[in-house]
Amino acid sequence: MDQPKIERLLRLMKMLTGNTSLSIDEIARHLDTSPRSIYRYLDTFKGAGFVVQKHNDIYQLSQESRYFKDISQLIHFTEEEAFIVNKLIDNLDDNNLLKQNLRKKLASVYNCTSLADCIVKGQDANNVHDIIEAIEGHKQVVLKNYASSHNGDIRDRRVEPFAFTTNYVQIWCYDLEQKCNKLFRTSRIEAVEVTDRGWTEGQRHHSDTIDVFRISSNRQHPVKLRQGILAHNLLIEEFPLAERDLTQTSPKQWLLATNVCGYKGIARFVIGLADDIEVVDSPELDSYIQDFVRKNIFK
Repeated sequence: MDQPKIERLLRLMKMLTGNTSLSIDEIARHLDTSPRSIYRYLDTFKGAGFVVQKHNDIYQLSQESRYFKDISQLIHFTEEEAFIVNKLIDNLDDNNLLKQNLRKKLASVYNCTSLADCIVKGQDANNVHDIIEAIEGHKQVVLKNYASSHNGDIRDRRVEPFAFTTNYVQIWCYDLEQKCNKLFRTSRIEAVEVTDRGWTEGQRHHSDTIDVFRISSNRQHPVKLRQGILAHNLLIEEFPLAERDLTQTSPKQWLLATNVCGYKGIARFVIGLADDIEVVDSPELDSYIQDFVRKNIFK
């Protein structure tokens, strides 16, 4: 049996041992296969000794099935387990091949909703769930009343979502209007409408580098900041990935040496904590901050 079939069987097993209530047609759409194939997979389960129950066109694996309890515990995360798994994977370096492989393997079986539930709450959680569904189904979505931070514009955006950043803070999407890949912030989406239209630009989907201040670009600039205790603590609380680029140089001082994709994110952080941060050997960042202050503070 080839790998895609094995992955579909594992995902189907997860669906049938969970609390989902899906028809054969709905399961087939989720697994990107035909209803006929789903029936064949059910026959495979029966042949392995599972009891397949049907109620009002809804199929589930009976708890009376052999090894049901062991398998159910194996393939479902508790909330605590999901949180721990997510934190462990996120602690790996973004360029670590192991991290990429773990994400791919989890994504092949899990729809990431249990992971999202541990991190995102309220309306943002509903939006994240809808986007997860769209990514799995390769569907276009409308981000309703998206509030842009660049121009203050609030309007609907039709996009093709294809990946999340750390902790579901942002979504990589192909913007069908501007014909480019962009990051959209989860907290700025009022609601998500999953459309019936599939991706048309899948071959153009790709994510750029994202720096520790969550700015994306295909270019990077080296910067250094010397920080005191307050700046250090706020940095790792607000931007956890910065911790990997921090070096403690004295009991009360740290040096951040990292690459940024643009100066906007880091400049805002420096200006807000100017009395506890020193820019070191980064003349372009120094110039950007001075220009920003002159234009926006001392008008």
